[in-house]
Amino acid sequence: MPTLTIDNIPVEVANGATILDAARKAGIRVPTLCYLEGVQAIGACRVCLVELEGAKTLVASCVMPAADGMKVLTNTKRVREARRMVVELLLSDHEGDCQTCDRNDDCELQSVARELGIRKVTYEGEKGKRPTDDSTPALVRDMAKCISCRRCVTVCGETQGVAGLFPQNRGFNTLIGPAFGAKLADVVCVQCGQCGTVCPVGAIGERDQIDEVWAALDDPAKHVVVQTAPAIRAALGECFGYKPGTLVTGKMVTALRRLGFDGVFDTNFTADLTIIEEGTELLVRLKKALVDKEPVALPQFTSCSPGWIKYCEHFYPEFLPNLSTAKSPQQMFGAVAKTYYANKIGKRPEDIVVVSIMPCTAKKFEAQRPEMNDSGVRDVDIVLTTRELGRMIKQAGIDFTSLPDDKMDAPLGLSSGAADIFANTGGVMEAALRTVYEIVTGEPLPFNNLHVKPIESLEGVKEAELTIPKAVPDWKFLEGVTVRVAVAHGLGNARKVIERIKSGEGQYHFVEVMTCPGGCIGGGGQPRMTTDAVRKARIAAIYKEDEGKKLRKSHDNPEVKQIYDEFLVKPLGEKSHHLLHTHYEAREKV
Repeated sequence: MPTLTIDNIPVEVANGATILDAARKAGIRVPTLCYLEGVQAIGACRVCLVELEGAKTLVASCVMPAADGMKVLTNTKRVREARRMVVELLLSDHEGDCQTCDRNDDCELQSVARELGIRKVTYEGEKGKRPTDDSTPALVRDMAKCISCRRCVTVCGETQGVAGLFPQNRGFNTLIGPAFGAKLADVVCVQCGQCGTVCPVGAIGERDQIDEVWAALDDPAKHVVVQTAPAIRAALGECFGYKPGTLVTGKMVTALRRLGFDGVFDTNFTADLTIIEEGTELLVRLKKALVDKEPVALPQFTSCSPGWIKYCEHFYPEFLPNLSTAKSPQQMFGAVAKTYYANKIGKRPEDIVVVSIMPCTAKKFEAQRPEMNDSGVRDVDIVLTTRELGRMIKQAGIDFTSLPDDKMDAPLGLSSGAADIFANTGGVMEAALRTVYEIVTGEPLPFNNLHVKPIESLEGVKEAELTIPKAVPDWKFLEGVTVRVAVAHGLGNARKVIERIKSGEGQYHFVEVMTCPGGCIGGGGQPRMTTDAVRKARIAAIYKEDEGKKLRKSHDNPEVKQIYDEFLVKPLGEKSHHLLHTHYEAREKV
């Protein structure tokens, strides 16, 4: 393990560590703009320059390996002036509308410029021609703000395996975007928004729909209801200064009421509904395969993550029959709100506006898919990200930190802890196993506190096996069967699982895929930056929410039972098939 000195502070680091790693271990801040911990270290921005004894030039600390005996200085006049010049050059080609940019006070370029004492743009002249791309329903790219750090390129290509973004041209004419200057809507972009979560500036982010929500709330003819995804409650607080992983469920409900929503509901309710439908679908597929000996698409893949669905449509259309036909909880809620709920309150579906608060930009795309209108109108009208809700609460002048706690409205507000853990990687799988195992055996899942530990970590691909020891009469054919499951988060890991299935190496019955690293808690619409430390804090909060509930299993939710008794009749029945299930189609791989 090499030992070096940084600003005369001795520090020992692991083999393979960089000078930047060593500086952070020594408690010394070195600014960066292109660096992404554990993902990208390319030395492209040159902001992390340091002085190394014996070197003729300054070196980029993020890519320079630490070596025994090195003497590094991070705060000399030469270093400060070099960093300042680099940032001044970036600012000279940057669209400086900070006052109206939604990244104002959340911009890494702005922060570094402030840290370096830059008070004006030193270099003025021609700026590159950088277009705006607003072709997708989820994302907007403002290339006039791009600093060519290539973070988005790395995340899209390496983490997600989509590779929809590339550096085009060279030098002053460099432009980050789809090949040949195409728009995002015309390429394989799955609209997951991970590019926006890592962007250090305002070059790419979600399509802002706050004004659409205000317009709906101001329309007296509309009955406006809101649903909140499970991941929101563990992240929204970060918009108001809370530490990552702080649960703010009650304050969130109060804030939504004060914004003027007519009903404040929980996507968790339809997450429980999803488990009933998707779990029943899995059991039906297993019966066809094991008893009826019929050809059936196995393994069954979860279908809650819209980025994953679009990825499958583009890259693996041969696996579309393997996708569960169950809609995502967001879309199930919209369909139920505009039928079951509308009937209860005596409203027409077209007079109800369903607003979703989601951790995910791809949910904006999902809501406008043409097949998502089984209620007779569009199931979900408007989708806001966690970040947008944070901005909307601030626009309303609401002091979030002082709000009292409140509870969700009935009848679509009650949920189980199993629904909460939909937010985490492995959560949908665990929720499904809690219900399916109990349906088949008549007994609870035999794990400590109902948790399936092998699928709960941040490891990219996780596997588990569960042997059914006994079964009730209806499911006797499953007695002694070992059910094999897999969980992947991040589309690059989903690709690994699919390739293992194609090669015959992966023999699974059920596979969960979440588009974003960590699951929904790391979604493209969550507060930035979402590091592994932040993911772990949010995941822990979600499990805490689950464990604090009396109801821990989806099939125990009395309001879910009620909606079947009063309206849906039975899982996979005619009405639930019409409202809660859908289909997907192959897309071009461009």
